[in-house]
Amino acid sequence: MNTNDIIGRQYHSSLKMLEKAIELCPKELWLQGSPNRYWHIAYHALFYTHFYLAPSEGDFLAWHRHRTGYNPLGPAPGSSTEIRVAEVPYTQAELREYAEFCHGEIDRRTPSLDLEAPSGFYWLPFTKLELQFYNIRHLAHHTGQLSERLRSHANIGLPWVR
Repeated sequence: MNTNDIIGRQYHSSLKMLEKAIELCPKELWLQGSPNRYWHIAYHALFYTHFYLAPSEGDFLAWHRHRTGYNPLGPAPGSSTEIRVAEVPYTQAELREYAEFCHGEIDRRTPSLDLEAPSGFYWLPFTKLELQFYNIRHLAHHTGQLSERLRSHANIGLPWVR
């Protein structure tokens, strides 16, 4: 049993569930939500999955379609009140492309993770192993939010991915 392989499989399964939430979203729901629209939550989940797969903040290279300031939800960094609204939505096709990119990052990064090393992110004072749990949990949290919106808006359920 290889822990790194297990981590990679769990990332892929969680990411496939998010992809399904993106794919199944009706057009009218894609732009709904205040202040966080459906597409913005999906982008946020993809961005941070990708971000925390990097060895560190300094080693992170943004996806080629990244738009500055689109990754946070809620107040802008450094502000406790200002909520930055991402104006130009990503399309479902663009976010499916980003998900495919993230699958590649998972395959590239997880096999060589030193799970006992520090996280690589000063604000997350734990090991790389815990960072992987943290990151997968974050991805699942936002996939769950989107799943609930799908169910309540269009009675669409997300299938479980093994």
